[in-house]
Amino acid sequence: MTPSTILILIIVYFGILFYISHRVSKKDYSNEAFFKANKNSKWYLVAFGMIGTALSGVTFISVPGEVGAASGEQFKYFQFVLGNAIGFIIVTKLLLPLYYRMNLTSIYGYIEQRMGTYSYKTAATIFLVSRTVSSAFRLYLVVIVLQRFVFDYYKVPFSLTVLISLLLIFSYTYRGGLKTIIITDTLQTFFLVTSVFLTIYFICDSLDLSAINAFNEVKNSNYSKIFFFDDFMTSKFHFVKQILGGIFVTIAMVGLDQDLMQKNLSCKNIQEAQKNMFTFTGIFVIINIFFLSVGALLYIYADKNGIAIPVDLITNKPRTDLLFPEIALNHLSIIPAVIFLLGIIAATFATTDSALTALTTSFCVDFLGMDKTENISKQNVIRKRHLVHLSFSALVFIVILIFNSINDSSVVGMIFKVASYTYGPLLGLYTFGLFQKSKKVNDKLVPIICLLSPFLTYLLNEYSQTLFWGYIFDNELIILNGLLTFFGLYLTSTKMNEKISF
Repeated sequence: MTPSTILILIIVYFGILFYISHRVSKKDYSNEAFFKANKNSKWYLVAFGMIGTALSGVTFISVPGEVGAASGEQFKYFQFVLGNAIGFIIVTKLLLPLYYRMNLTSIYGYIEQRMGTYSYKTAATIFLVSRTVSSAFRLYLVVIVLQRFVFDYYKVPFSLTVLISLLLIFSYTYRGGLKTIIITDTLQTFFLVTSVFLTIYFICDSLDLSAINAFNEVKNSNYSKIFFFDDFMTSKFHFVKQILGGIFVTIAMVGLDQDLMQKNLSCKNIQEAQKNMFTFTGIFVIINIFFLSVGALLYIYADKNGIAIPVDLITNKPRTDLLFPEIALNHLSIIPAVIFLLGIIAATFATTDSALTALTTSFCVDFLGMDKTENISKQNVIRKRHLVHLSFSALVFIVILIFNSINDSSVVGMIFKVASYTYGPLLGLYTFGLFQKSKKVNDKLVPIICLLSPFLTYLLNEYSQTLFWGYIFDNELIILNGLLTFFGLYLTSTKMNEKISF
């Protein structure tokens, strides 16, 4: 598949997104439409569209790549996915009803009413930093692929590729915001899901395998081990660590994250929002099984055809997250190549456009108070929103360039490592607010506690083998971070005369 063909495909793809954006936001580009989609989203569209937002290019490329990594990960990621599913159910039953009862635009409004202004600004800032960094990582992953297989051919600098990508996203989201994204993400998720199934079909066809034979080939391969119960103390793959990490990363990164919750809050009522989340959870688990299967089939295909794992051009280290694009674009026919490209673009841009909208919403509501503006369609307020949206696009651009200059590890591992440190204080804040209703925090000390907790978590993680009899943390590190925040809040709190009712 030539770079010119890929470039034409990208242009056509974004042409479709621009057309949808124009149609959706033509008559209504108010803040109400941008922030909440006028609270008129269909639950089934939200459920399907959230798949693309939750998965991203990380799942699309890194998860299949990690299946055959030298560390022996195989299907261990599915343990984490099962933890995710439990986490989604907890979010659905515990947090969504709270957000709907309080009629929130930004979910951090709960912290404001429960704990105070300093706590509120701290929670919103944690989200802004966390989502900016994680969105930059995710977009970085797909830009690497586009750079390597398309834009290097045209001698386009990496920085310009990133800039073009962000300008395209900004251009189709800045008017309609969430109202536009509900539709475009549905389309992009369709491309993503279709890509997964068709990729499996074309790899099986290349290997002359039927569906049953492919299942048996994966099952009997060295890539299909799911559950790891050995060596709880030192193995990062242990079932308990993965399940607990999956549960609490999901609660923090979904239930306490403005991005995915903003979509849920655009449904008409709590019943539709919960239907959306339950449906989404089922699809999420199933689609991850297929992503892992793609990974096993990719390595089987590579072994039989003598294809080596690509290496980083700078560090000369193996890059398992480039195996999928290497095979799809250079070793299969043009149709699977087109399908792969649509899938990775859909996965990553669905995540990034949603994140930029959520970042804009949080800053406009939590720091500029736009939800308190009487006339939310007022032109000067909308212009200010556009400026905020553009500013976050620029910030993501800068973070990607910084990350590109220092990255030397697996993208998927880096994202969850960062999330363990940045989302942990949010977990502690909400846990304290929900389960210590007779306690009042020292509002002015909350920012300090939320800064100290990640720092202490980092130190404990670095010296965990010495301090905890050889124990090695993985994704469950977020629990430690949340507990440190919780105890910090508890120790500095005072007893109230009456319990909080929300």
